Amino acid sequence: MTEYFIDASYKNINKFGEELCGDNVETVKTDDGVILVLADGLGSGVKANILATLTSKIAVTMLKEGASIEETIDTITNTLPECSVRKLAYSTFTIIKIKNNGETYMVEYDNPPCFFFRKGCDYPLNKVERVVNGKKIHESHFKMTTEDLLVVTSDGAVHAGVGELLNLGWQWEDINDFLRSLSGKNYFSGEVSENLLAVCNKLYNNKPGDDTTVLSVKLQYRKYLDLFTGPPANPEDDDILLEKIRNAKGLKILSGGTTSNIVSKAFGEEVFINLKDYQKYDVPPVGFMRGVDLVTEGLITLNKTVDLVKKFHDATYSGENYPLNEEDGATLISRMLLKESTHINIWAGTAVNPAHQNPDLPTEFNIKLKVVRDLKFWLEKLGKTVNLIYL
Repeated sequence: MTEYFIDASYKNINKFGEELCGDNVETVKTDDGVILVLADGLGSGVKANILATLTSKIAVTMLKEGASIEETIDTITNTLPECSVRKLAYSTFTIIKIKNNGETYMVEYDNPPCFFFRKGCDYPLNKVERVVNGKKIHESHFKMTTEDLLVVTSDGAVHAGVGELLNLGWQWEDINDFLRSLSGKNYFSGEVSENLLAVCNKLYNNKPGDDTTVLSVKLQYRKYLDLFTGPPANPEDDDILLEKIRNAKGLKILSGGTTSNIVSKAFGEEVFINLKDYQKYDVPPVGFMRGVDLVTEGLITLNKTVDLVKKFHDATYSGENYPLNEEDGATLISRMLLKESTHINIWAGTAVNPAHQNPDLPTEFNIKLKVVRDLKFWLEKLGKTVNLIYL
């Protein structure tokens, strides 16, 4: 049975003048997939944020522990009572449970209806309406594939433009048309969310009249990448490093002169350095070796890679595009990590390079290890599955 990488990401903007967002998204991984909850608290500001956070955290916690949807909604209802004046629920929500094989269960309660596309076309879902503890919900069961796009939003999206550029806001049908145009493109979920949210913010004239959240979900075939940097602390463990390189089943990157020399000698393969145009870049030139996909210098290049990945993250989550068009080592690594992989292993040798620091310092002060920890952090913030293994 095929198992996919669940590519899910969200972005939001606060109501103008508010420090906290009245929407909240919670994500939790399970043994066989992911549970996602988008909750929209009544009103805005601190109160709405607390209500949305409570709703989403209750939902993901209970569902992960095996509670039924009836039990979950009952707990939410009893924890967050209705508004005594408006007779409205204090929080609306959308729940998505998706397994690694694509099987999906979704519950929608008073949020705008989801947007779903297959092969770039609208694909209607069979939704069943029923009442649970006085709440009218819509349930749907379906199986996602790599050709699908699922998007859910808070009502700030369909209100975008009210009082600014549009009299009645950005209607659901218009958002659907916009997303349809994106669904056929090879975008990551984060790029879909950023594009939609950017238009919402523009329609609000950069002064959002409501908290607005976009959660996008896609499936990808799993793509593996192994990044090897630094020799093992014990030279006798070099054979372990070489075995890991031989058995890596995806892209292979060697970062560091000592690492590439160990591999070159063991494999009997020469490293060819690409000196073309390297003078215009602020990192050392890249190299190529048969059997691996890229060879780079170590600390300087990885440090620049972390910087690029962080900038890509910040741009993505502010609704902007951050191109990775250069051909220097850091950009090449970043592109492979961000665009060509879903599951990443970082093999970090703990030997200390005396050119970088005093070798007598404890391991936790190893500069390169701090860099790879930072790299892992930012990659995970972008939804990648990252393992950091020390040698």
